[in-house]
Amino acid sequence: MQSHPHADEESTMEAKHAPAGADTRMDDIIRRFAGVFILLSVAGAIWLSPWWLAFTAFVGLNLLQSSFSGFCPLESVLRRLGVGQR
Repeated sequence: MQSHPHADEESTMEAKHAPAGADTRMDDIIRRFAGVFILLSVAGAIWLSPWWLAFTAFVGLNLLQSSFSGFCPLESVLRRLGVGQR
């Protein structure tokens, strides 16, 4: 019997997109936080004050600097709180 050529890829994709829980990767958690922060800051800019866009810029700059340096302030905080550790 021949195995499906993409069987390993499919199991990897299923594991990566599993519901949030103990096996959630730190990268996924950080992306979720960034997405929520950006959406909240845009909503704040629309309904409260344009100054909320400064928070959007802050999140974007942190994402950019972490892609170059590998240092993410949110990751440090989450690790201290024990999030994403097995």
